Amino acid sequence: MILKDLYKVEPPNWWTGMKNQTLQLLVYGKKISTYKVSINYNGVELINSNKVENPNYLFLDLFIDKLAKPGILQIEFLKGKTHYSYPYELKQKEKNPDKQKGFNSSDVIYLIMPDRFANGNPAADNVEGMLEKVNRENPDGRHGGDIKGIRDHLNYIRDLGITAIWLNPVLEANLKNVTYHGYAISDFYKVDPRHGSNEEYKTLVDECHRNGLKIIMDMIFNHSASEHWFIKDMPSIDWVHQFPELTKSNYRGEVASDPYSSELDKTLLEKGWFDITMPDLNQQNPYLAIYLIQNSIWWIEYAGIDGIRMDTYPYPDQEMMAQWVKRVMQEYPNFNIVGEAWLQNISTTAYWQKGFPSKTGYNSYLPSVTDFPLSYALIRALNEPESWSGGLFDLYSVLAQDFLYPDPNMNLIFVDNHDVTRIYTNLQHNFNKFKMAMAFLFTTRGIPQMYYGTEILMDGDGLKSHGYMRQDFPGGWQHDYMDAFKMKNLSQERKMAYEYVKKLLNWRKNKKVIHSGSLKHFIPENGIYVYFRYNESETIMVILNKMDAQFILTQRYNEVLKNYSKGRDVISDETIDELSKIFMEGYSVRILELKN
Repeated sequence: MILKDLYKVEPPNWWTGMKNQTLQLLVYGKKISTYKVSINYNGVELINSNKVENPNYLFLDLFIDKLAKPGILQIEFLKGKTHYSYPYELKQKEKNPDKQKGFNSSDVIYLIMPDRFANGNPAADNVEGMLEKVNRENPDGRHGGDIKGIRDHLNYIRDLGITAIWLNPVLEANLKNVTYHGYAISDFYKVDPRHGSNEEYKTLVDECHRNGLKIIMDMIFNHSASEHWFIKDMPSIDWVHQFPELTKSNYRGEVASDPYSSELDKTLLEKGWFDITMPDLNQQNPYLAIYLIQNSIWWIEYAGIDGIRMDTYPYPDQEMMAQWVKRVMQEYPNFNIVGEAWLQNISTTAYWQKGFPSKTGYNSYLPSVTDFPLSYALIRALNEPESWSGGLFDLYSVLAQDFLYPDPNMNLIFVDNHDVTRIYTNLQHNFNKFKMAMAFLFTTRGIPQMYYGTEILMDGDGLKSHGYMRQDFPGGWQHDYMDAFKMKNLSQERKMAYEYVKKLLNWRKNKKVIHSGSLKHFIPENGIYVYFRYNESETIMVILNKMDAQFILTQRYNEVLKNYSKGRDVISDETIDELSKIFMEGYSVRILELKN
């Protein structure tokens, strides 16, 4: 007999063959805790049935033996003399260890905000039961981009030279206003129907893999949406952090690693709410912690994603986050996770990377961190006048502190993303500066990430509103005058930018010397910054010139150049037969493959 008052069982299915053999099921239904539960399935043992404050919840602890076979197990609910059954599926874990490939410095990541990239299925713009409707006239409204729109343009992304895609969250965000960004999740196991379905998301991952592209999923453990079903009817009072009145976070991630921080500041960081519609989840609740950990593992196994980008990494409970990373990496050793550490300083950023020598002994186990300090330094370097400690030296100085990172080559580097003013706006629409920024991004150490539309000079000032730096990609909607997918009605400068980025990325794709080679740089002088990427078989020379056109006398760089007699300009294909002096146009960059 079917139990009609059983609303949710999550995770919705699981797998045999997992390295961790435990599973905790969240069971939600009307007074479900008043039922006696049993399971009779070979290789599966019900260890405990845990009751919590709210009688509408049970948390079932299962042990899945290594010999357990895939199939449908029946969860039996008994009340009085009446039996009810719930079929729960166990599938076979994916046995191909290379399916989840992870991402690293050989990749270039393309960041897409799904609502703003392409509308492939206009029929799904407004879905019954979803509170916010499409309003493309509102910069902060939903515009209708979806998974189908991304699938339709994978060839554009692939041909550009991209190797991985990071999507801002695609899970259900069912609130009345400002839901397009996806960071207020109302169902952790369901793709937002305005974007598509779980099956469509899985199909996207499969199609990306066939096109040589990886997929990185954006996740949030810090908070959920106020309209999430487990917020409306919480398992226990400590499921979220509670205050007498709305108390927001101080948004100061530095507090988490500060040895002198006050309890007040730590409380506001870890427990303060992001917004009134984003209640702060309490990861110290053991049931919630397991729920979140299993949710991420479920998406990895279900969809075959290659990596995770974790939002607001320093905000949740540190110990729980470390255990989450360990659990994921134990199950998927080739996987990668990057944590958003939106911090100003190198030291506080490095604190969050695996292996940082913290005095407290804390280890995040996190392989990758977002390198905001390098991003800020690049903008300053290109915009500010040259001086003893400013201009290009600012860039040099940040890289000179790489000794603080356990593995700087695993840093996620970028010039802009969905949370900051776009790079072309920051560089005052200076095309030469733009080329310098792109050249640096794709030749320095780390894992480069490019925001959608940067390749065609999309701009947007974050000081106006977030919607202005998350504008629609031209050509993603029917009747768009400008269509970047087809290079239709683009300005000449936009086309030049696209061709520049495309050539650079496709060159980078097969350059191990850029992916993993050593870096040697020289202190900038007279507006010139020179660095080399090198390994046993190849050397690349990069020159940034912030001054007028000039010949660069290169004797200063002879410790590297003495082994080479020629160079080839990667962008222009020009051969340079004399390396003792190299001509540089004003405000320009050169990337040279050195030859004997």
